[in-house]
Formats: sequence, structure tokens, C-alpha cells
Amino acid sequence: MKTVVIGMSGGVDSSVAAIKLLDQGYKVIGLFMRNWDALVNNDIQGNPTLDNNICPQEEDYNDAISVCEKLNIPLHRVDFVKEYWDYVFTYFLDELKKGRTPNPDIMCNKYIKFDMFVKEAKKLGADYIATGHYARMQDGKLLRGIDSNKDQTYFLSQVSKEQLKNVLFPIGEMEKKEVREIALRYGLITAKKKDSTGICFIGERNFTNFLKNYLPNQPGDVVDIDNNMKIGEHIGLMHYTIGQRRGLNIGGCKDRMFVVGKDLNKNILYISFKDDNEYLLSDSCIVDTINWLGDKKIDKCSAKFRYRQADNDVELDWINDNEVLVKYPQKVKAVTPGQACVFYNGEECLGGGIIKEVRKNNEKLWYL
Repeated sequence: MKTVVIGMSGGVDSSVAAIKLLDQGYKVIGLFMRNWDALVNNDIQGNPTLDNNICPQEEDYNDAISVCEKLNIPLHRVDFVKEYWDYVFTYFLDELKKGRTPNPDIMCNKYIKFDMFVKEAKKLGADYIATGHYARMQDGKLLRGIDSNKDQTYFLSQVSKEQLKNVLFPIGEMEKKEVREIALRYGLITAKKKDSTGICFIGERNFTNFLKNYLPNQPGDVVDIDNNMKIGEHIGLMHYTIGQRRGLNIGGCKDRMFVVGKDLNKNILYISFKDDNEYLLSDSCIVDTINWLGDKKIDKCSAKFRYRQADNDVELDWINDNEVLVKYPQKVKAVTPGQACVFYNGEECLGGGIIKEVRKNNEKLWYL
């Protein structure tokens, strides 16, 4: 009997993934990763920045215990707090300092879930590792999950071919609705649990209060880019992303507006009141930190520049193995430095990289 060590997150997806593995005849061992110190969620004065004193991660651990007891499988717990800080959180802060919009979940998969976790799983005798990601592996290729609304290959785009060996995605062939139905049938505490959103290490609340412990706010001018006129002040460029239109609260203005750019040197946030403005459109970008999963480099495919975005047809001009010029003459809105660009050929995820520079008409956009 082969042994599978599965990452038990305390959510419904990993819960049902464990059930599927048991149904397939594997010996299943659960492993919960503690990646964040709950005490770090306190502010400078030591007061909790969450609405209660229990870190969401600790609640997840309790739910994972409940599920594993119900399924009669062992659950181990491992601390990767230092590793997460060194490889994910430090990266996150460094990117914010550069005025970019990082995606820490992608780096968590690369450095923690498919690296540190694998090493720990092997200590437990794992022949395979498994996670509750909506993705599939077929003939060594990473494929989209069947549920197009939940497909998570975007977040796996920095995981290497080597890391994907001996990995199982038990719910990749399932729709979310079916996953919840199975959890209900088994009477699992996670059956109706809300899917986690927001940044993994703080949950969904008080991001502004949390972040100022590490990057002090630097208020600056908000400028209407169309009229070159100051309309208010921002609380710090790190709190805004290109294309953002919700939660701006600038100068008491209730008119619909969009973040279209940042000037890091002058500490200016540029906005526009135009719904269909040219400032959010680009026709190419440079992508670096390439992790290529395809059999060979190609020059035409599709790409996503954000997680919940339709595929865009692109052309690839390879600069070197680590960097590529991605061209999309049809133009795409709100392509953002620091975000992931992920490449696809039909159902296959070809890998991806990080958006380094955004361009239009062969020139870098000055306001990005």
C-alpha cells in the first residue's frame, strides 16, 4: 500500500481530497503547516489586529483535527514560520517597497508547500504528496482543474517540474459543488466552511493596520491624471493596486474612480474618473523569473495576467531563458508589475513568471 501525505489546511477542499485518497486505497497521513505566528498579528502596542484573539490559522488547525479524527487518519503538525518569513513574507515586503503588487500565495507554493512540505512528508514515509488544489497532473503535465471557476493552476505556476513529480491533486477532476456534497455526506465540520480569501498570513481583516508594523505609511498626493490636478491624499502607495476602484475613499469624493498609476519617486498616486481610459491599457510587458513547464519554448499561446481573468492570446519574444517580452496587440487592461503572468496551451499550464515592466507602443509606461 502506497503512502500519501496530504496537506490538511482545515478547509473543505483538503478534507475531501483526503476522502478521495482513502477511497483509492492509499494509506493517508495528514500534515498541517503552521506558517505564521499568531502573535505577529498584534499591532505595535501588542493589541490584536484581528476581530478576535484566535488567529484564523489556529481555527483551521482545530478543524483539520476534527476532520482527521472523523476519517480516522493521523494528523501531524509542522512549523514553517521562519521559512515562510524568509522566503515569502520578506519577498512580499520587498515587492511592496518597490511599488509593485506581489502575490505571496504563489511563492508559498514554490518555497513552502512544494518544497519544505515535501521534505517533511518524506520523513513520514510519503510515496506521494497531495493537496486540495483544483488542478490535474497528466503524463507529467500540469492541467487546469475541471471546475473553471476554481482552477488554481495560476497559483502553481512557479512550482517546478521536479517539484510536481509524485504530486496528486485528488479533487482536480471535481466541481466545487460535488466537493461540498461529499463533505456534507461525511458530516465534516468543513462542509459549509467559507473558502479562505485575502492574504494567507492575516486572514481577511485589517490589512492596513497589520502592514504598518512593517512598512510605515507614507502619505502623498493623489493626482487626477487627466487634468493633472491634486484631488486628495493617499495613505501609502503600497495600499493600492492598478485598476483598483473600490475602497479608495480619497478626498471624500464619491465619484467612480480608478487607480491608473504610481510614481514611487514623487510618492504620487494617479487616478482617473474615466471608465474607459487609455491609461489602464497596455499592449506588451516584460516578464521575468520564468518557470517553464512546457516541453519546449513556444512563441504563441494564451496568458492570464490576473487570477480571475479570461485568457488572452499572446506572442512571446524570448529575451533569454529567464525573461520574455509578452505581446498582446489587442490590448489588456490593468496589467500590473509584480503580479504573475501565467501561460497556457489549451488545458495545459505552461508555467509563468512575474511581470517586470508594462509597455505600450514599445515604450515603458511612465506612470507604472
